[in-house]
Amino acid sequence: MKLALRLSLFVITVGSTWTFLQHPWWFPAGASLQAPAIDRQFRTAFLLVGILFLAGQLLLAFLLGRAREGRPSRGDWRLEAAWTVGLIALFFWFNFSGGRMWAEMMTPERQAGAVQVEITGAQFQWYFRYPGADGVFGRVDAQKFARPDEGNPLGIDPADPAGKDDYLSPMLVLPVGRPAHLILRAQDVVHSVFIPAMRFKQDTVPGMEIHAHFTPRQTGTYEIACAELCGLGHYRMQAKVRVLSEEDFNKWLQARERAASEK
Repeated sequence: MKLALRLSLFVITVGSTWTFLQHPWWFPAGASLQAPAIDRQFRTAFLLVGILFLAGQLLLAFLLGRAREGRPSRGDWRLEAAWTVGLIALFFWFNFSGGRMWAEMMTPERQAGAVQVEITGAQFQWYFRYPGADGVFGRVDAQKFARPDEGNPLGIDPADPAGKDDYLSPMLVLPVGRPAHLILRAQDVVHSVFIPAMRFKQDTVPGMEIHAHFTPRQTGTYEIACAELCGLGHYRMQAKVRVLSEEDFNKWLQARERAASEK
């Protein structure tokens, strides 16, 4: 019995370690300025947790070897205390180091030169709203004004002049090298904006206005998915992030503003 347990521990430990060594990283290439710091945090977490896993398995195998059949061990309180203190220290280190990055990405203050975009999740589609030439979003009341068949799916108040030049885009379009200030909303249930290449994931909650930031660092087209099960049409909650050069973004912006002014 003892031999079988030790053999099982050996197989589990070697198999798990081999799996991570064969495929140590499965994230897509990072496309935001925040991605390297987040990736370092993940690598550190995997390394430390991996060391703890190996240490725990080796210690368990050692104790199994010392144990006698039918004579339970009383344990060692010093070993248990050291193990517990180490785990607590590791937990709080992860919390504080990750908390700094989280605070930087989730501050409500708008950075200088940032592009404002409002992202609204609705069953089952993402809406990306830009504030137009005045830089101010119009008021929204989805229950009162939302008319998707009339071109107003978000419920922008038609009496608010700030909303006259607002325009919607089927994808999130951003300039490279400039911060993106995102305002996240949900119309009906909880959704989750997940952009793997930007290392960004944040829930959108009905009744809440959540602010977030990231800065694209390379041009290209990247996937947006909903990472929260939001209903039977959850699979349709897909969109794209298109990162353009500053010149191309300004051309796109001007074209959208002209189209909005001609309505």
